[in-house]
Amino acid sequence: MEKKSDFGLIGLAVMGQNLVLNVESRGFQVSVYNRTTSKMADFIGENPGKQLVGCETLEEFVESLATPRKIQIMVQAGGPVDAVIKSLMPLLDPNDIIIDGGNSLYTDTERRDKYVGEAGFRFIGAGVSGGEEGALKGPSIMPGGPESTWEVMKPIFESISAKVDGEPCVVHIGEGGAGHFVKMVHNGIEYGDMQLICEAYNIFKAAGFSNEELAEIFADWNEGDLESFLIEITANIFKQKDPETGTDIVDLIVDKAGQKGTGRWTVMGSVEQAVPFSTIAGSVEARILSSMRNQRKVASGVLQGPSNWDFNLEMSKEDLVKKVRNALYASKIVSYAQGLDLITKVGVDKGWDLKLGEIAKIWRGGCIIRARFLNRITEAYQSDTPPTNLMLADFFTKVLNEGQQDWREVVALAATNGVPVPSFGGSLAYYDAYRAERLPANLLQAQRDFFGAHTYERTDKPEGEFFHTEDWPELIS
Repeated sequence: MEKKSDFGLIGLAVMGQNLVLNVESRGFQVSVYNRTTSKMADFIGENPGKQLVGCETLEEFVESLATPRKIQIMVQAGGPVDAVIKSLMPLLDPNDIIIDGGNSLYTDTERRDKYVGEAGFRFIGAGVSGGEEGALKGPSIMPGGPESTWEVMKPIFESISAKVDGEPCVVHIGEGGAGHFVKMVHNGIEYGDMQLICEAYNIFKAAGFSNEELAEIFADWNEGDLESFLIEITANIFKQKDPETGTDIVDLIVDKAGQKGTGRWTVMGSVEQAVPFSTIAGSVEARILSSMRNQRKVASGVLQGPSNWDFNLEMSKEDLVKKVRNALYASKIVSYAQGLDLITKVGVDKGWDLKLGEIAKIWRGGCIIRARFLNRITEAYQSDTPPTNLMLADFFTKVLNEGQQDWREVVALAATNGVPVPSFGGSLAYYDAYRAERLPANLLQAQRDFFGAHTYERTDKPEGEFFHTEDWPELIS
């Protein structure tokens, strides 16, 4: 009798191929299907001797799998996912499992979970982070769906995930769209991390640092509290030469950033939930502005900036490096604080019982935002008294208090010299607003009451009582 496969995957782009090889390397037989049959055949041919079953039709693919079937879809988010699900369902048996491993919008996942469940099948929306290398060697996985379905998938997911201190970087996130929601916020934080690093780079370049110096700075930072995947690859980027011209490759790359939408989704989610999101919103806006390259080129010859570029200060290069490092670290804390606040808010609204300590723990390995200080976040949220905001955890409060003056000087220096730092600046503004005992919203409420009778509370009256001024002064014109 022909052996049935333990796992099936649809969609053999690079991520899908690497994930298949990862699963197979853990001792599982894997069936694969791709809409373009030649791609499937090439993949099977390039991997002889492995426990892989190539299928030319969906019917053949489904028939090749042991029940309950475990089928992961790795296709473009949106309509293609719905199309694959629709074509699969007539071929499945009750309790078979469909897994969407792409970057789907979590509300789409909730819709699909309901649709698939009502038809008698099971659905998992699993965020997979780590890029092509992570998919092959061990990603961070964020699965959402019923607890019972997680238990079926647990042996495979734990086997293929990254490991940190022997612990797999995967945990059941919660019901419905919880997994894709957490992956979406992860990607938003990733946007923030990348932009903050780019702003540090921009300051250093304006101050006259060479790429060789930058490689050394980032490599040094990667030996300390800023150790992370993104800091490490940044150090290596500055070392890379273009084989054609011998020029540093970073200087040849057009300053126009792409995006696939998860950052925008995260920002829109923060607006819907009324969660402050200045760091990540600034990073998304920076990408959008970078794409307006032709307009920027015109504006650079019309709109004026500082006439006295003054990075040749009394401050030494060593002092500037220290200050930028502290500004980057502080802004990074704020970025995570905002992301975790959004996770908390939506988790409560959805009844997902999201555990921030567990989420931070599985981000320590495999994923793009993996970093040393995630250990500190895990500790903070698994303590007996988890903070209401990451900035209020003792370790992070100390870092912010010690670095805030350098942070201010860096933002001021950038502004004085016309260097845009939207995420550094947005992070600092959030920090100052959060720690402010009193904000100017009293005037804002007065304005709202003036033009719209929206009422206000008073400092000399009990909280929850609202008042309206009937006799605001008449407008002159």
